Amino acid sequence: MGALGRVLLGLQLCALTRAAYKFWVPNTDFEAANNWSQNRTPCAGTALEFPADKMVSVLVREGHSISDVLLPLDGEFVLAQGAGFGARNPSSELGCGAGTTALFLDPDRFSWHDPRLWRPADLARGLFSVDAERVPCRHDDVVFPSDGSFRVGLGPGARTTRVHSVWALGQTFTRDEDLAAFLASRAGRLRFHGRGALGLSPEVCADPSGCVCGNAEAQPWICAALLQPLGGRCPPASCQDALRPEGQCCDLCGAVVSLTHGPAFDLERYRARLLHTFLPQYEGLQVAVSKVPRSTGPREAAAAETATEIQVVLLEPGPEPSGAGRLARALLADAAEHGEALGVLAAVARESGARGGGGSAAGLGGSRLRAGLAGGVAAALLLFLALPAGALLLCRVRRLRGRRHDEAAQARDGAPLGFHNPMFDVASSAEPTPTPQADARSTSLSYFVNPLFAEAEA
Repeated sequence: MGALGRVLLGLQLCALTRAAYKFWVPNTDFEAANNWSQNRTPCAGTALEFPADKMVSVLVREGHSISDVLLPLDGEFVLAQGAGFGARNPSSELGCGAGTTALFLDPDRFSWHDPRLWRPADLARGLFSVDAERVPCRHDDVVFPSDGSFRVGLGPGARTTRVHSVWALGQTFTRDEDLAAFLASRAGRLRFHGRGALGLSPEVCADPSGCVCGNAEAQPWICAALLQPLGGRCPPASCQDALRPEGQCCDLCGAVVSLTHGPAFDLERYRARLLHTFLPQYEGLQVAVSKVPRSTGPREAAAAETATEIQVVLLEPGPEPSGAGRLARALLADAAEHGEALGVLAAVARESGARGGGGSAAGLGGSRLRAGLAGGVAAALLLFLALPAGALLLCRVRRLRGRRHDEAAQARDGAPLGFHNPMFDVASSAEPTPTPQADARSTSLSYFVNPLFAEAEA
C-alpha cells in the first residue's frame, strides 16, 4: 500500500473514531517563494545564503544555476529526480537580480502553536474552529508533508504536546517509544526543534457527544503565535459588548449558545442539523460547534472539573449584523421544542451589542437570552415587584371613587365643594386601566419562558 493509500485508510478509520486530521501547511522547499528574502525563487547566477546557526532540511525539485552558496552548519538538501545545482558566472546573466544574494529565511519561524499553519482534513462550508482548536487537539491525527521538507518549533517551554498519531516521512507513529526514537534521530532533529516535547495519546474519542480539545494550557502560546504579526494585541471588535468564546484569542461579534447536554446528544448529528436546517437561511454566517469545559464559579470549579457543555459560536461575517442574534434565538426555540430528541437539557445564549458607528444589534443586543429556569425566575421577579404597585394603584382608585361619592352627596345636600380645578377634572375623568399594561408585560416576558421547564414546573 502506497503513502496515499495509507492516508486514505487513516481517514476512513478517523470517521469511525470521531478523530480529526490536521495537516501541517508550511514547508522549507527551495522553490517556495516565501522562503526567500526577495519573496521569489532565486534566479540563475544568484548567490545563496542559508542561516549559519540553523538546522534545516530543504527539498529541491528542479535544477538551478547559482554563483555560490553559503551553507548552514548542519542541514541537508533532499533532491527530487532531475533536481540539482550548477555553477554559473553572475556576469553572464542579465536582470532578475543576477549578482545579488538571496537569503533563505529563518526556518525556525514556524511554530506548532500557530493556528494559521494548520489545515483540517475537511471543514464544511460555513464551519470554522475557535483558535485553540485550529491547532491539533489531544485526539487528533497529525500529517506532515510526505517528502520531508518541513521544520516545526515545539515551543520554548518543556511542556509535552500530545496528539493521537503522527504521520511523517512515510511513517505513522502510534507508540511513544517509536516517536521518541524518530525525534532523537538526525532526520527528526532536522525537522523538529525547541524545548517542548511531542508525545502520543493512545485513547481515541469514541464519545458521540464529542471530546474536549485539551489545548487550554497551551492557549497562551497559541494566542501569542497568532497575534505576533499584530504586535501581540487583538484588533478592536467592531461591536459593543463583544464576546470571547472558550478557546478564542480575541473578542468577536455575533452570539454564543451554550447547550447543557445529556447522554443522547450526538455532536455530529447536531452539527449536521445546523448546517442543513438553519445555516442556509443566514448568508455568510459562520458557526463553530465543539465540546468545552463548562464555565463555573470558583466554588463550583473543584466539583465540576469534568463538567462540559456544547459551545455554538455564531460569527458575523462583516461589519454589519447578519443574523447571529436571530439564529441564536432560533436555536433556543429549537432546544425548547426538540430538546428531548436532541439530547439537549438546557440552552443559554449571549449576543454581542450594536455595531460601532451607529449600527444596531439584531434582537436584544448585548443581553443574555436564557432558555429554561432563567425565564421563569425573571417573570416571577417582575410579578413580585408589580404586585405592590398594583395594590397601591387599586387603593388610590378606591379612595378617589369614595371621595367622589362623598362630594356628590354633599352637592345634593347643598354643601360647598371647595376649590374646583378643571385640570384635575380632566385627568380624573379617564379612569386608570391597569389591565392592558399587565398584558403588555406578560407578552414581553413570554419571550423568555422555555416550555420544557414550564411544563416541569406545572
